[in-house]
Amino acid sequence: MFRFLLNRLLGAAVVLALVAVFVFALTRMASGDPVALLLGDQATAQDIAQAREQYGLDKPLPTQFALWVGELLKGNLGQSLFLQQPVSQAIAERLEPTLTLALMAVLIAALIGVPCGMVAAIWRGSPADQVLSTIAMLGASIPSFWFGLILIQVFAVQLGWFPASGYGDPDSTFGQRVQHLLLPAIVLGVLNSALIIRFTRASLLDILGEDYVRTARAKGLPERVVMIKHVLRNALVPIITVLGLTLALMIGGTVVTETVFNLPGVGNLVVRGVLRRDYPVIQGTLLMIAAVYVFINLAIDLLYTLVDPRIRLEKK
Repeated sequence: MFRFLLNRLLGAAVVLALVAVFVFALTRMASGDPVALLLGDQATAQDIAQAREQYGLDKPLPTQFALWVGELLKGNLGQSLFLQQPVSQAIAERLEPTLTLALMAVLIAALIGVPCGMVAAIWRGSPADQVLSTIAMLGASIPSFWFGLILIQVFAVQLGWFPASGYGDPDSTFGQRVQHLLLPAIVLGVLNSALIIRFTRASLLDILGEDYVRTARAKGLPERVVMIKHVLRNALVPIITVLGLTLALMIGGTVVTETVFNLPGVGNLVVRGVLRRDYPVIQGTLLMIAAVYVFINLAIDLLYTLVDPRIRLEKK
């Protein structure tokens, strides 16, 4: 276990180092000057030069990269050019809505996708299988912004059951904030359940064709015992994988949904950072998302041993 963790942590460090280089290069390759955007049209050339010197943007790119990495190693993601606050603070303020939204969406996707995928696999070829497979295909093809606007129109504007946008007042309770997240969570959960339905169905069909399942049935074991003890248990490993990857992708991929529902999340922060060419915000946020993705993958590998004791991490 210790050697596995050490190897994975070293691998994660290499991945994050490559991401840092990639993100830094991309931000500098993008057109537009953040200082010119910050100071506006009335700024003189002298003002722009002073500001570039203040933020270290007048230095050669290798020097800027070395300074940025040096601050990263100290745990400092930098200072936002436009927000006038540390990037880590800006991310922390927006992490709660994004993280809560992602967890709610994954929960909804699992509650819909896993049972529906099981039904489709157990009764393969039946009308229920065909209906669920069709729904999964439609769900995967529906644009999230269109589905979000439909839910807003029906449940927020016409019925008034949920807030149409925002994350509530700063003094609101956690329950009130969760209420603001229900509609966007339904959007992400329903759309991502389509993938989980198809993945669960395929995983169960593979296991249902294994020899040990046929042997268990030949021994006369009840179908309920065969499904729970032999089929579902072995199907959990790939299902956990897809659920974990879905969670990781949601944390960094809720940009469209956060924009539609005007949520002050991490995705919204990235979009505003890109539009303003706010280099520290773009670099720090993308690096944080990459780190979350890497460590969720590590957590998935650790969960494997709990779900299926036959898996030994040391052999990986």
